[in-house]
Amino acid sequence: MSHITKVQEWLADNSYDIAYISDYKNIQYLTGFGSDPIERVLALFIFPDKDPFIFAPALEVEAVKETGWKFPVYGYLDHEDPFLLIKNHIANLISDPQKWAIEKGNLTVTRYEAIKQQFPNAEFTGNLTPVIEHEKLFKTAAEIELLKVAGKWADYAFEVGFNSLSTARTEQDVVAEIEYALKKKGILHMSFDTIVQSGANAADPHGAPKADNIKANELCLFDLGTVYSGYVSDASRTVAFGQIDAKSKEIYDVCLEAQLTAQAAAKPGITAAQLDKIARDIITKAGYGQYFIHRLGHGMGQSDHEFPSIMEGNDMVLKPGMCFSIEPGIYVPGFSGVRIEDCVYITDTGANSFTHSSKELRMLPIK
Repeated sequence: MSHITKVQEWLADNSYDIAYISDYKNIQYLTGFGSDPIERVLALFIFPDKDPFIFAPALEVEAVKETGWKFPVYGYLDHEDPFLLIKNHIANLISDPQKWAIEKGNLTVTRYEAIKQQFPNAEFTGNLTPVIEHEKLFKTAAEIELLKVAGKWADYAFEVGFNSLSTARTEQDVVAEIEYALKKKGILHMSFDTIVQSGANAADPHGAPKADNIKANELCLFDLGTVYSGYVSDASRTVAFGQIDAKSKEIYDVCLEAQLTAQAAAKPGITAAQLDKIARDIITKAGYGQYFIHRLGHGMGQSDHEFPSIMEGNDMVLKPGMCFSIEPGIYVPGFSGVRIEDCVYITDTGANSFTHSSKELRMLPIK
């Protein structure tokens, strides 16, 4: 059964006339066509008992057809009113749809008002966001294979990054080395902005790489991911560039214990909250609980942050096919930071990782 068929069944079961999909990532998931339209309108319309259609910028129409999309695709030019054209295309299938389902987690107010102007009698009560989140929650065997390949390229990226560390280079230089090496291998996109942070800069969990030269005898944190055939990887490693002090080593060891213990505990039947607690308790017991300032993990697949959150308060039971990160971190302001992360998929008996770079502390030579 296709993903679109499941949406059609949901529409029929809940008596909705039409679904308006506005999130380009969800359009890719449902149709196989992936493109960020930026300011232009890209939309997918699904009906309970009629063929769906894609509405796209004219410059994307041929690209949609090349994916093998077997249903209609309609384009519009930049000077045209896209929502008036959408109304006309819908009118060819259903005269005046009353009950609409939309992605309440994505549709902007501006576009909601634009579609509402064309269909003033419509009720936009259905929320597709949780429906699609649940559908994307369980990856197929084919999706997991693509995620494995993306993970392989993340492992390659780590090796390039570790080998690029030098006191003659900045954090930004190392990022450039990583991404250039990947592009030469045909991996053209990262799943998010590559992070390389050394010393005190690593204490900022989502800080940007700086133009400062990398210093010897400090920890260096790498957080990166690649995109392969529309699926992503996301992983973090922290290494020692030279010799590090006892406190840095202690922080690393505590974070590693938390990550390994949580990953070993991930299996069907445990809840997201329980998994978060396993890692958090280890860090808290070691005296660093106040420095673990984010959830243990997040879902991933076509995006690096998907549903669900692996965190306190989420009692969702883990089941086979779910994919998510396990990434405890300890961030001591003004000193340093450590994050160790793998993304995993739940199997019938446990969890397997998409990335396989060693998590034992690597002591890299100064150069």
